[in-house]
Amino acid sequence: MIPPGGLQIVWNRFEIPSGMEGRSFRDLCAPIIQCDERVQMKIFRMRFTGALAAGFLGLVTLAQPATLLAQATVHGHVQNAAGMPVPAGDVKFTTDKNPSGTGTKFEYTFPLDANGDYKGTIDKPGTYTGAVFVQGHTVDFMPAPIAAGENKTVDFDMTRKEYIDKMSPADRASLEEYKKNAAATLAANAKIGNLNNLLKSARAADAAGNFDEAVKNMTDATAAKPDEPILWETLGDAQLGEANTAAKASGAKLTDPAVQEKYTAAATSYQKALSLNAANAKPSADLTAVANNQLGQVYGRAGKTKEAADAYDAAAKVDPTKAGMYFYNEAATLFNANDMDGAATAADKAIAADPTKVDAYYIKGQALVQKATVDPQTNKITAPPECIAAYQKYLQLAPTGPHAEEVKGILQGIGATVAEQYKAPSKKK
Repeated sequence: MIPPGGLQIVWNRFEIPSGMEGRSFRDLCAPIIQCDERVQMKIFRMRFTGALAAGFLGLVTLAQPATLLAQATVHGHVQNAAGMPVPAGDVKFTTDKNPSGTGTKFEYTFPLDANGDYKGTIDKPGTYTGAVFVQGHTVDFMPAPIAAGENKTVDFDMTRKEYIDKMSPADRASLEEYKKNAAATLAANAKIGNLNNLLKSARAADAAGNFDEAVKNMTDATAAKPDEPILWETLGDAQLGEANTAAKASGAKLTDPAVQEKYTAAATSYQKALSLNAANAKPSADLTAVANNQLGQVYGRAGKTKEAADAYDAAAKVDPTKAGMYFYNEAATLFNANDMDGAATAADKAIAADPTKVDAYYIKGQALVQKATVDPQTNKITAPPECIAAYQKYLQLAPTGPHAEEVKGILQGIGATVAEQYKAPSKKK
């Protein structure tokens, strides 16, 4: 007899975290993309000189006409020597001959956005020099003659050969190291992104009952990153669904070797998830609880009731907030295995953890009613008092529940009182 609602399966909803906190590179180094691999990157700072500015010393400012001219717009993108956007700083424009001088006056200043872009309006045409400022220091220059009414693009691409050639050997070495580490980080991010996509696809396949597809996705994922407990836990979910489907197809013949093999595979995956999680510096309590709950279901299906009960107990211990559900699953598993004493004990634990767990009272009553005796002389049935109390509590919590009529019949059959308030209200004509 399978109790109402069956076991309560908890499908995991974790994802691989990005993990590492963002770190800003000073001057031109924009933040690299984050991933859960803690890539230690050397922060380099370009030591810029006035070399680039030297090429602009001979610029001459044009005289401004007296008539009112149409405003010009200027915009562009700024990227550092590593080819990444400069997300903080300003682009300034001057007509002074020496844009890097201490007394240089900048007529226009436009802030950079997070993408390294800027834009603004210039109302006086002229031969300008644009300068990129980061943390108050000039890091690049670019000539920018601007005509009245012009829509001018002035980009600052510090990957250009002229810029790189003017860097010191130490700066170039730091740049190459940065590129190398950034490339490794991007590759790691791409891998994690793919794994998270496999997780989502597998969970969608689980929900649709496509367990073969889910198993394939997660087998690929665990092969790509075998040290990630979340992947093994999700693989176990898919294998458990596959095993349950196979058991149903074989007429619930759990002794079928092919079915047993599938349950064994699921158990192995859950155990792998638990061992990897336990080895982490900060194990996830949620993952431990969920994996143990699922492992309990695998053991129960495979007929290993002792191991199943231990797994449910472990889940309840690590996550007391859901202990009522885990102990209820234990009670249901033992009840289905015909271990009535164990089922009643587990139901008591579920009730202690959650007194509103209505189906736990039903399981307790069903387990204890097996101990009812019949007087051969009077045919009177006597059930344990705890059995009657459990049934009555079920009716109190669920007077119109799915087993209410069955419970009332049992109580009447053993001569116990069915309180009026437990009865469903009559329909008014």
